[in-house]
Amino acid sequence: MKIISIIKYVFATIGLVLLAGAISLYFAKQSFLKRAETVQGKVVELVSKRSDNSIMYTPVISFITREGSEIEFASSVSSNPPSYSVGETVEIMYDPKEPNEADINSFSSLWLGVLVLGILGTVFFLIGFAIILYGLKKQKKKQHLLDNGKRIVTTFKEVYINYGLEINGRNPYQISSQWLDTETNKMYVFKSENIWFDPKEFIKTEEIKVLINPNDPKKYLMDISFLPALNN
Repeated sequence: MKIISIIKYVFATIGLVLLAGAISLYFAKQSFLKRAETVQGKVVELVSKRSDNSIMYTPVISFITREGSEIEFASSVSSNPPSYSVGETVEIMYDPKEPNEADINSFSSLWLGVLVLGILGTVFFLIGFAIILYGLKKQKKKQHLLDNGKRIVTTFKEVYINYGLEINGRNPYQISSQWLDTETNKMYVFKSENIWFDPKEFIKTEEIKVLINPNDPKKYLMDISFLPALNN
């Protein structure tokens, strides 16, 4: 299904964009810290705002620059319960050339954005990369069986819906077959790859061909090349 192929690249791309944003923000913060002045400020107000089903509180801080200008700004971080109380003294860092560019000298105010972007970017990228890597390994295994596998004839058992996977409200079908290894008297059950349409009407024979690893029949590939290609 093409949507799966698209999703893996979308996740990986989103992850890379978020990681790039985290790196850019990190260096911007480092640059700010190098030029910033440190002074004491005071919390003059707690501004409340609704976020989802809770109320978040944003501290508003007033401080005097070293040049004597009074600046008032809202912190970049909100919380519930409030991290500060009205009248509390806090350490402020500000840009001498742009005094309105200021923030509380705390980890959450300075680095929370970098941390959140970094974590989200890493998660998205790893999910996308894992799907891509899984696909490459699956294709390599498939090609190895096509080149070196032993072709056997198995008996068609059933077509069933794979409820373990759902995309856009749809579940794929799988074909199941079985084979008795007369040399070991062991019965093996095989299943096809996921099929995004009902293949019943295209199964005209009880014989289903399967490629197995001669040394380990549990490693196999069901040949479903007799099915039409899904054009979407």
